[in-house]
Amino acid sequence: MPFDFSLSERVTDWRDRITRFVDDVVIPREQDAFTGGVDDALRKELQQEAKAAGLWAPQLPAELGGGGFAFDDAAVLLEEAGRSLLGPLALNCAAPDEGNMHLLHMIGTSAQQRRYLQPLAAGEIRSCFAMTEPPPGAGSDPSALRTTAVRAPGGWVISGDKHLISGALGAAFAIVMAADPASGGATMLLVDADNPGFTITGHARTIDAMALGGHCQVRFDSALVPDDAVLGEPGQGFRYAQVRLAPARLTHCMRWLGAARRAHEIALARSVSRTVFGAPLAEHGMAQQMIADNEIELAAARALLWQVAWQVARGDKSTEASSRAKVFISEVVGRVVDRSVQLCGGLGTSEELVVGRIYADIRAFRIYDGASEVHRMSIARRAARRARSDA
Repeated sequence: MPFDFSLSERVTDWRDRITRFVDDVVIPREQDAFTGGVDDALRKELQQEAKAAGLWAPQLPAELGGGGFAFDDAAVLLEEAGRSLLGPLALNCAAPDEGNMHLLHMIGTSAQQRRYLQPLAAGEIRSCFAMTEPPPGAGSDPSALRTTAVRAPGGWVISGDKHLISGALGAAFAIVMAADPASGGATMLLVDADNPGFTITGHARTIDAMALGGHCQVRFDSALVPDDAVLGEPGQGFRYAQVRLAPARLTHCMRWLGAARRAHEIALARSVSRTVFGAPLAEHGMAQQMIADNEIELAAARALLWQVAWQVARGDKSTEASSRAKVFISEVVGRVVDRSVQLCGGLGTSEELVVGRIYADIRAFRIYDGASEVHRMSIARRAARRARSDA
């Protein structure tokens, strides 16, 4: 079977234009965002410029106003956008909206797509995905859901607490995962932020700082939603979660690979220009090892990502492949950025060189969308089942 890693002319054109856009438009806004925070005014300003540049939402279908690229093509473009922590936000390919748009496109009814997907795809609103709960509720173990959705006259009543809900502040709606006692499974529901039973009760103070809308505690206090708020079929929430989470793991990998590459580029530039002990830093053996390890691991992570993205683009729904990629790439980008901080010395811990900000924001990637340990457990169990069936 031939392997072809060449890029089409259209992908190359978008990649190069995204590079210029990030360098010329997005990166100059970073320091203001680091000091003043990321808000919707900045989002709208950057998104307007991305639309004007013809670089809107490369991962979205063309009928929704996006670039219409296949998933493996999008891997190239989202990596380029991810070189700045503001890049995915500008191009409307940032979490959680990117994953929610995919889910609504795959599962939503025509009415749900008109009401929620179309304005989300246009950048007119934001959204959040409410699954994670305070202990002992659902986290790495989705089956531990304690928030419930119960049928009632006129629709469904949702009750429970969620936490670490990214982007909740300012979101127009939430996709809520709730246990469905009637089916014994879980149901996904669309809840408008102005629902009287939807309340943001607090904000987690996390080490990352670039998530628009924060990471919030959310309470659903007997929130009543109509029957047409159910996303997909009742009781099928866990199955739909994989529709969203498997590709979302990979788009996270795409974006963070770009950020890690940026950190490495900054560290590399500094290592060739900074003289220590009579020679450029890049000529010292210990620095060379860190530089070489970064180069090797970035190339390996990209190769694995492209392979799995190619599988997804051709209809492979294997969650095991996305799990392997998520574990490997999340740990690779963590090591690459850590070495970049070390190569930059004291300034590497600062936001002045951006590397310190990337370091803080990237750490949680080894936890969300499935902690590395949970994915390893799942991969090992599947491997053991295969071994038993072959015996």
